[in-house]
Amino acid sequence: MTQALFDWRWFAHRGGGDAAPENTLAAFETGLKAGFRAFECDVKLSADGVLWLLHDDTLDRTTDARGLAAPWRWESLQMVDAGSWHSARFKGEPPAALDQVLDFAARHEAWLNLEIKPSPDEDARTGDAVARRVAQWVAEQPQAPMPLLSSFSLAALQAARKTLDDLKVELPLAYLVEVYEPQALTQALALRAEGLHTDWQQVTPEVIAAVHGKGLKLRAYTVNEAETAKSLLAEGLDGLFTDRLDLPGRL
Repeated sequence: MTQALFDWRWFAHRGGGDAAPENTLAAFETGLKAGFRAFECDVKLSADGVLWLLHDDTLDRTTDARGLAAPWRWESLQMVDAGSWHSARFKGEPPAALDQVLDFAARHEAWLNLEIKPSPDEDARTGDAVARRVAQWVAEQPQAPMPLLSSFSLAALQAARKTLDDLKVELPLAYLVEVYEPQALTQALALRAEGLHTDWQQVTPEVIAAVHGKGLKLRAYTVNEAETAKSLLAEGLDGLFTDRLDLPGRL
């Protein structure tokens, strides 16, 4: 196990990268066994208000169900197979609830990057719900690393910021963008964000300097090649998300 896994720069993408079905508890356990202590996952709301993990708007790609995820209640989602698409080994693995992931983080002192992934037209509601639940959990688990909330949705992050301000709770936020532009940095600053996250191909020494110059962290997704990771970290990148659980050991 390498020191790189303990400096918090390495996040297991969607829990366990490509080694396990994404956004399931099996993924987090797989990432943990590989030596990771920082994990990224996607959080959305079920129809009955339960926060749970899924990347897409639909269930088609990563479960045996079909159609939009938004209309599903949590009791029905627990019956869905979210593992067979990956491999027979994970057949029957259910989707994970955010509370289950928070329990995992408390047990293992793991650092979570919770990406707020709203269903269509649920941006503000989801941002509020994630911020509210995580704020409560932080109060209950003061010894655990404080989760980082990120999103591509500016509206979701704005709602999360308002909720945190109303609750007088400090939680770090990160604005997630596909393309780096100066405006993205301005928006991150307006959110009082801790960091900016972007596609690794957007990262240059100039971008790193610009983000660091405003006092923010810069992290990049999804880095799956050793030489790319080594170069980005050498240039001063603060963190990266990877599907390759073996990658830190290759540097």
